[in-house]
Amino acid sequence: MSLKNQVVLITGASSGIGEATAYAFAKKGYNLVLAARSVQALEQVKSNCIQIGAKCEIIATDVANEAACKHLIEQTIQYFGTIHVLINNAGLSMRASLADASLAVLHQLMDVNFWGTVYCTKYALPYVLKEKGSIIGISSVAGIKGLPGRTGYAASKFAMNGFLESLRIENKHKHLHVGILAPGYTASNIRNVALNAKGNKQQESPLKESELMQPETVAMHITRMVMKRTNFQILTTQGKLVYWLNKFLPSLVDSLIYKKVSKEKDSPI
Repeated sequence: MSLKNQVVLITGASSGIGEATAYAFAKKGYNLVLAARSVQALEQVKSNCIQIGAKCEIIATDVANEAACKHLIEQTIQYFGTIHVLINNAGLSMRASLADASLAVLHQLMDVNFWGTVYCTKYALPYVLKEKGSIIGISSVAGIKGLPGRTGYAASKFAMNGFLESLRIENKHKHLHVGILAPGYTASNIRNVALNAKGNKQQESPLKESELMQPETVAMHITRMVMKRTNFQILTTQGKLVYWLNKFLPSLVDSLIYKKVSKEKDSPI
């Protein structure tokens, strides 16, 4: 089937990795449905995708709301009739120790990062299965190794990884592709809007954003994951080292991570 007849749905598409991924798929000729809470930001991304030459629709969606996710899938089917690729990218971070953090912060992280993936995947699944398509989860190294000061974020990514791995095995003989991509720190506004202990946006990133992986690089790997039907990929050398060292020297990895996070500006630990 020509890519021009294929439909990719991207959540969290108004900025960062989601926006870059929209442009990457637009250049390959996919039809696009873009979801996020900010309609104004989505309108600009849509305009850019249309200029590239793609057909593109936008749907205001809060993925933490099950009814909104169901509506997202229903509207996508109304627009294009099917779904070939679902990119679960919408995400929220946090930065606070558990001792200081409100439990509402952890609930919010799970609602967006985990339940948002579950809701969208559940309602999109019949269509993606029919097309023998792809469901992708944008995870994190924090979904492989817990990070101090990010308990809710790590928990949500661990949960998402387990959910998607189970889904892959459930559908092993139905030609469903389920991919989990773990970028390292990526330049975006996710740290600016990360929640502090009281659930407010922290406003300022503690990292040097210009030195981080660029969202366009992550987007390139996402499109490759779909095209090659890769199951799992860690993008950074540091992330790969954490993954492998943790299998054999977990205490050493604990110490190294603690040391690194403790040196962040205004570290929560």
